[in-house]
Amino acid sequence: MIKIPAGQYTIGTNDGVGFSGDLEGPQVQVTLEAFEMGATPVTNEEFSAFVAATNYVTESERFGWSFVFDYFIQELDEQYKQTVPNLKWWKGVHGANWRHPEGPGSNIAERLDHPVVHVSRNDAIAYCQWAGLRLPTEAEWEVAAKGGTDYECYPWGEEFLADGQYQCNIWQGNFPVENTLADGYSNTAPVKTFEPNGYGLYQVVGNVWEWCVNPRGIPLSAFNQLQGNEFWNKLQTIDDQPYAIKGGSFLCHDSYCNRYRITARNGNTGMSASNNMGFRCARTI
Repeated sequence: MIKIPAGQYTIGTNDGVGFSGDLEGPQVQVTLEAFEMGATPVTNEEFSAFVAATNYVTESERFGWSFVFDYFIQELDEQYKQTVPNLKWWKGVHGANWRHPEGPGSNIAERLDHPVVHVSRNDAIAYCQWAGLRLPTEAEWEVAAKGGTDYECYPWGEEFLADGQYQCNIWQGNFPVENTLADGYSNTAPVKTFEPNGYGLYQVVGNVWEWCVNPRGIPLSAFNQLQGNEFWNKLQTIDDQPYAIKGGSFLCHDSYCNRYRITARNGNTGMSASNNMGFRCARTI
């Protein structure tokens, strides 16, 4: 866990490059108490320890299926697929869960240092309660992701490439049918791939979406009303309401979803899970 100092910070953006409905701006000043943030998202190895200790069964396992991006689905009978309206590249695959990220036949044996995926927000809450941690607010996540800078897009600057080099794991190529692997990965990457930000946090942009504690789309000014532990005390709820997610994933591409910027905002319902959804923990000091 990495300590993030208390202070007054600017969150949000006025640049207008995002989706208007995401309420990325206007910028506001927030005052945060010191807190700690995970250097990485929770890994398969860490989640395995939690399951071994508690016999926890994730929602995807209980439901019997989860969403997989169809680029990773080889041959699968149509009876095992569910679709998402207007998002034809997502398929609900029977047997897909954190142990089997692409469905039956896949496993995490060689991915123990990758972020755990197919975890709902409810699953993330269960892990945090076991570990004595919590989920961060969007404000905490954004401040930690900036790594002590004022950058709004990426921890390394405002331009996507740094000295012509890729610094994160997102989709490269013709989305959603061709991935050139220019950044080295088609799927998740180990959590300590690429350089950490100024605070020592890895992969805050790309790789996997990360659950936050607060509801989706609340005004940025709300983060001056409650601190992270206060949001956590109010919202350790197991439900299917829409909650915030941050950071983008290995499936983000500028032609479709440019929400892999630090100040970008997005959300999903609490029971949702997919092969690009994970989480990072925080802790009140």
